[in-house]
Amino acid sequence: MNVNRRKFLTQSVTISAGLASLSTQHLSQERSSTKYRVGIVGCGRMGQHFADVYQALPDTELVAIAEWNSERRKVVGKRYGVKALYKDVNAMLKEVVPDLVAVITPSKFMKEAVIASAEAGVKGVSTDKPIAATLADADAMVAICEKRGVVFSGGNLQRAMPEVQEAAERLKSGQYGSPEGIAIHGFGGEISGGGCQHLSVLRLFSGSEVEEVLAWAGPPEALKKNDDKGLNVNALFNLSRGPDCQVFGLTQPYGQKQPSGVDVWSKDALVRWRWKSPEIYLGFNASGERKQINPSYRPFAWRSIIDEIPSLRKTNNYLVSSIRSFIDAVKTKSELWISGHDLRQALEIAIACKLSAQLGNRSIKLPLEDRSLTLYPRPYRWLGGDETDRPQSLEDAKGGEI
Repeated sequence: MNVNRRKFLTQSVTISAGLASLSTQHLSQERSSTKYRVGIVGCGRMGQHFADVYQALPDTELVAIAEWNSERRKVVGKRYGVKALYKDVNAMLKEVVPDLVAVITPSKFMKEAVIASAEAGVKGVSTDKPIAATLADADAMVAICEKRGVVFSGGNLQRAMPEVQEAAERLKSGQYGSPEGIAIHGFGGEISGGGCQHLSVLRLFSGSEVEEVLAWAGPPEALKKNDDKGLNVNALFNLSRGPDCQVFGLTQPYGQKQPSGVDVWSKDALVRWRWKSPEIYLGFNASGERKQINPSYRPFAWRSIIDEIPSLRKTNNYLVSSIRSFIDAVKTKSELWISGHDLRQALEIAIACKLSAQLGNRSIKLPLEDRSLTLYPRPYRWLGGDETDRPQSLEDAKGGEI
């Protein structure tokens, strides 16, 4: 499908109109008087970022904190003005059942907290990345939330960036033509932890699932370990629709500082996500090179929230929009921008990649039959900073740089 500039501009108006409801649904600042009561489970560095956002939003109220470190628990309780402080999720849920629970523990402890929250009767529970190490554990979290009618949200992933969502809607509408190729660049270092970012954007941009994996991975010492630290993967993903996806373990020389990401291209267009707002290329210059255009993404409706939280990076609108999407899904049953299901799918693809490489580049079909298969993230993600010589100081927990 040939897409010229005039047609692009015409389609942009149409797509923007079509996306208006999506923008209003997830990002409008007009809210009812209802305040959702929120509990944070795990209030370390990242948990404090979540607490900052929930405290700043107009329709949420932070009412309880569960944090195993007793000194940090006191400090963050005072920082956020929360008196309902508990050692763990079970102690919290015996006395307080919030409307929403954000589980921001190390991955090892997420399953217990998610399941306990769902069984206690919360309206929604969210977690962060990676969701688990074992597929069966991820399955159990997804299943209990489905059974209890609990909204199960993902966390701080760029899939929830409004510009990423908007680029995906344009791809889905055909605004940039029919995709002829898809590639992941820089799928290495940690394929279940940080790598779930790539896999989640891939599934969103392609509008499909990975059905088959053929992978090569190294170095050999990393392939033998039970975690994903230092593992680089080259692979071919067969998708349920559209072209196959090529996967490169090493970053490609785009001439940029951070080139890893996801590319989707058609005859005349290229959409490139590289850990920020997706770049859009349309048409070619006299030398035959792709021409980058201004994507004209909609302004971020919750910019003021980021501006008033000093500890948040000014580019991190996706934490706010992920939480905003979660709240709206509980309120209106709208579609989540990043879900527990999405994180489960990313874990499964990562496990399949390592398994394929270990079996001599054998083709692996998904979904995997053996749900006991396991891939641990690097120790910091699995056990947390306190257990891996990266503890947060109490001074930082009081509200300094975190």
